Amino acid sequence: MTVTYSHKVTTSSGLGIFLKLLVRWKGSIYKMVWADLLLYLAVYYILNLIYLFALNDHGKKSFIELVTFFSKYGNAIPLSFVLGFFVNAVYTRWWNQYSSIPYPDHIAILVGTSIHGKDERSKMMRRSIIRYVCVAFIMTLTMISPKVKKRFPTLRHFVEAGLLNTEETKFIEHIDKDYPTYSSKYWLPLAWAANITSRARVENLLDDDFALRDILESINSFREKCKLLRDYDWICIPLVYTQVVTLAVYLYFLFTVIGSQFVEEQAEGHKIFFQFPLIPCVQFFFYMGWLKVAESLINPFGEDDDDFEVNWMIDRHLQVGYLLVDKIHNDHPKLMKDYHWNQVAPHQLPFTVASKKFMNEHPVESTFHVNVNKGDQDLIFTDDLKHFEEPPYSDSNIVRKLFSGKKHDTSYHLRRVSVEHETDNEETTEFLEPPAEEICHQTSENKKQEETNKLKADLLKLINSLKENKEETRKILDEILK
Repeated sequence: MTVTYSHKVTTSSGLGIFLKLLVRWKGSIYKMVWADLLLYLAVYYILNLIYLFALNDHGKKSFIELVTFFSKYGNAIPLSFVLGFFVNAVYTRWWNQYSSIPYPDHIAILVGTSIHGKDERSKMMRRSIIRYVCVAFIMTLTMISPKVKKRFPTLRHFVEAGLLNTEETKFIEHIDKDYPTYSSKYWLPLAWAANITSRARVENLLDDDFALRDILESINSFREKCKLLRDYDWICIPLVYTQVVTLAVYLYFLFTVIGSQFVEEQAEGHKIFFQFPLIPCVQFFFYMGWLKVAESLINPFGEDDDDFEVNWMIDRHLQVGYLLVDKIHNDHPKLMKDYHWNQVAPHQLPFTVASKKFMNEHPVESTFHVNVNKGDQDLIFTDDLKHFEEPPYSDSNIVRKLFSGKKHDTSYHLRRVSVEHETDNEETTEFLEPPAEEICHQTSENKKQEETNKLKADLLKLINSLKENKEETRKILDEILK
């Protein structure tokens, strides 16, 4: 039975919330470790007594050398790493096993809403489908859980519990006799449930093929989860890994029980009897407790305190399944106007006096307190200038562009739009000054045309001068460079 303590830690306010859990015995670390801890202390004191009373001087000297050796090299085993990785693998496997436990609720809801009719035939089909689904679940658990195997050791016990009848058990026994390789035919009742669903469609008790497909897919999903449970029982964590971890833990404490021996005398010369190994016991408590956690979780369908309540699940599945397909089949309370009929939706449901302090609790976004200044709320757009003429350049700009290491991208420039608030919907536009490395400046259309014409004239003059007079060309270049 799973040990639940959620009600003890519903709030973290106060001092030492988890300390209240340390006094519990059922499912506790004390219950799992106390026997091993007593054995550890017994070995420790036996060695202590042998050193004090059974050894001569030469033997004591050898014993001291042995203690010194194990005390020095006992921590060479990477116990924390090996044990931590193993426990993490076991815990992941444990949770996956719980997630693989199938529930018949989905199948029962589909069957109850799809197979219509109040007659005996329709009711028999609905109840038989759910009964077979639950039988498959129980047969799966008998293969992996000792508790369920003790409750249903043979097919006769299924008959006595009302889960199967004599004809059905004979059919299963006949299949087992013909095909003895498979010890349990947990999939057989699911095949029966699928066949009954198909028959209901043939007899027009199912509305359409879509409902048939949904029910069959749900049955197959249930079978897949039963298979996963069987696979987890079949495929364990590799034995060699479990052996490595177990040997690492027990050898570590074998070295510790020797390396932590008291081999000195007090100043007065009196020998210390039964010195308590406090630190080694604390180490033993935590490391051995870690190993015991793995031992407890590796098979959660056993008889430990924290194992799953599989017997309760059996009764729960059968009861809920029958309720969904029989008692509340196509039934619901009388339709009437709800309490909030005249409202679109209630603003808030009422609170009790005990819960009034939670009335104003609501989630707050992480950016709730982030405020952007009005001046920083203006929008910035990137305008494509590939359809515009390249801005004009003077003679000095041409040389600057040729000899400068900065690159200028004339394919875009930035445009800033001021966003007005409240009732003012007008937008004002201004061009941002481009980055420092860019040379492009925005000008008016007239100025652009004037500078373009001037640039053309200067270029023509420069070209003609180069052709006619080399001396004049040299002067122009010197002037440009200056």
